[in-house]
Amino acid sequence: MLKQLCDLAKEAGRAIMTIYESGQQLSVKHKKDSSPVTEADLIAHQIIKTGLARITPHIPLLSEEAPPAWHERCHWECYWLVDPLDGTKEFIQRNGEFTVNIALIKSGSPVMGIIYAPAKNILYASEQGTAWKIEEGVKQSLHVANGYPPLIVISRSYQDKELIDYLAQMGQHEVMVMGSSLKFCLIAEGKAQLYPRFGPTHIWDTAAGHAIAQAAGAKVTDWYGRTLNYSPKESFVNPGFRVSIF
Repeated sequence: MLKQLCDLAKEAGRAIMTIYESGQQLSVKHKKDSSPVTEADLIAHQIIKTGLARITPHIPLLSEEAPPAWHERCHWECYWLVDPLDGTKEFIQRNGEFTVNIALIKSGSPVMGIIYAPAKNILYASEQGTAWKIEEGVKQSLHVANGYPPLIVISRSYQDKELIDYLAQMGQHEVMVMGSSLKFCLIAEGKAQLYPRFGPTHIWDTAAGHAIAQAAGAKVTDWYGRTLNYSPKESFVNPGFRVSIF
């Protein structure tokens, strides 16, 4: 099944890149929460929705672009959690830092994750406690790693006062800004050691990255030390969190 899912993520990525590389001005609309959405988001959603219905017709889907009503999903024990185009702002800015995110949730935990970065043609995946990436046809196992000074990766599009104050209290460190779920991947690869997040995110932003980073040896917890949980809740908003090797 995992190979089928990876192929599905790549298919969605190819559709995204067709629009990305078209040279045409992107048509951008805004949702109720003011977040942007493009034709690429919607096309990728439809591809993944159709593919998952074929691969696992018995597992329901929660996608950013069509989240089911609370009464439909309140008893879900197992479901797909998808962001068809994570990093829409980065897609609009054409900086390449956007991904396709697919995660399988069981009993509140992300047990499988696929992240495909179509502009970079890099695929990250995890299953049964192991994580890897495929780049230029080469498969490489992923493991967290220490670094000194530690590299802290932060969001390109969301930096608030809490984050600035937090960084000011850290000892010697370096900072890298990055869009989308690629921040989780940098932790999993051992290139970065900490990703702190205070501002709002949604469960579809983090689930696939959570699965991959955790399988590579990282911890993904809220600021009270509790592992992020994806059991159905009426709200889709995550608490603040940190992804860390410490």
